[in-house]
Amino acid sequence: MELQGPFYDWLGRYLFWAPWVGLIAAISPLLVLALGWRIYPTIRAVRLLIPLLVLSVLMVAVPPLAQMFDPQGKSSFFWMLQFSSKLLIYFLILIDLIVVAFLWIDLLTLTAPSGIRVSRKMLRSASLGGQHHVRLMVENFGDRTHRLDIKDDIPATMKADPQTQEVVLAPRKRVEIEYALQPSQRGVFGLESIFLRLQSRLNFWHRYVERECKSELLVYPNMQQLQEYAHLARTNRLSLIGVRKTRKIGQDNNFERLRDYNQDDNYKHIDWRATARRQKLTVKEFQQDQSQRIVFMLDCGRLMTNEYKGLSMLDYAMNSILMMSYVALNQGDSVGLLCFSDKVEKYVPLRGGPKQMNHMLHGLFDRFPQVKQSNFDDAFLYFSNHCRRRTLVILISNVIDDITSSQITNYLTTLLPRHLPVLCLMRDRSVFELADNPALDEEVLYRSGAAANLLLWRHEVLQKVSDRGALVVDAFPDQLTAPLINRYLEVKAKHLL
Repeated sequence: MELQGPFYDWLGRYLFWAPWVGLIAAISPLLVLALGWRIYPTIRAVRLLIPLLVLSVLMVAVPPLAQMFDPQGKSSFFWMLQFSSKLLIYFLILIDLIVVAFLWIDLLTLTAPSGIRVSRKMLRSASLGGQHHVRLMVENFGDRTHRLDIKDDIPATMKADPQTQEVVLAPRKRVEIEYALQPSQRGVFGLESIFLRLQSRLNFWHRYVERECKSELLVYPNMQQLQEYAHLARTNRLSLIGVRKTRKIGQDNNFERLRDYNQDDNYKHIDWRATARRQKLTVKEFQQDQSQRIVFMLDCGRLMTNEYKGLSMLDYAMNSILMMSYVALNQGDSVGLLCFSDKVEKYVPLRGGPKQMNHMLHGLFDRFPQVKQSNFDDAFLYFSNHCRRRTLVILISNVIDDITSSQITNYLTTLLPRHLPVLCLMRDRSVFELADNPALDEEVLYRSGAAANLLLWRHEVLQKVSDRGALVVDAFPDQLTAPLINRYLEVKAKHLL
């Protein structure tokens, strides 16, 4: 049997181009809709179109294939295949036209977004890890009903519950929805837009619309620990978090005033004469020393980048600073803050009173550890220029080399005797775990020996600072709060300032 060359050349070209021409004809309108109006077919429409497209291409390709394998028409199988495909192709074309007509009719039901207005209402500040409620208001100024999904512009470090909500917006009406936002990182975040997804009546098409709606959200550290401390202080159970009892100067000597009895007051302070006269339980309140000034110098450089349980050393230091600031402000003292890395990044002047807690929060919430060498020269010079009265200076940092340790030691020494410096070093748990490793493996022993030498050197640094007259606090990051508060209470009790 001799094959005809030109026929098979034409057949090959046909079989090659026919599917691609059909595919381009089907995709071109979709591309125009997507690029021009951001209209896309839904998964429901794709599931309907793909089988029909595949069957249409097969029905077109079957007759030439059958003729190629059986050019004389002797095989009944190939003859039946050509005959059935010729019958089915018309039926399939009819189905394709009906489906395409339904799709285009449904496309016409997709409403235009011109009459839709959106807005966002929320508090400007949020708490790390807490639930922050946000309200979205969608208004329809048009004459058509809109079926749409609404999604807010959520930063990657936050979670929204629910993420998307579906609403039906009647003409000349408005709908207000609410969702809970949970931040997982401190700092300043911007919510730039609100995203809408309009739906067609049969849900074959979606139209994506972005409406600009700018809002700023300030995420502060979680203040739950302060509430827990206040509760334990009222119930006289501070020992549960490691805070030791320290007798405060003037607690039982300097009478200030009488006031009504509260449930958490010490019964020893009840004034029975005043109680009998007023016919109401009355307690004595005593004056406390209110002359102390405290400045926290927080290192935000590379020494504070180590992490433990998902939080950096800087995060743990911030939590301890906020807790101690709360305690000091309740004692009537003044607190301030100086954050530095390779330069002075933030300074909160010394003040007392309840409002200072907000200033401390605002000074800390957007500070993050940076992979930069800390500049102790600029930090201590800035402190010296702004704080001339006697102050309790608490430097929170870490040491891993001789240069840094010598800088810290020299600068803390220069603060004496005008100020009272406290060096607070944060321990690296990984180094302590390596030093305590009892394994007998040779490689592990070398690492344990190096870690032990590092710890001995660190102890010598602390001892040197202590010998020169400064106070020291040495604790693990997650256990820093109680030792820091205990040191502060000790300073108050012994009148070291």
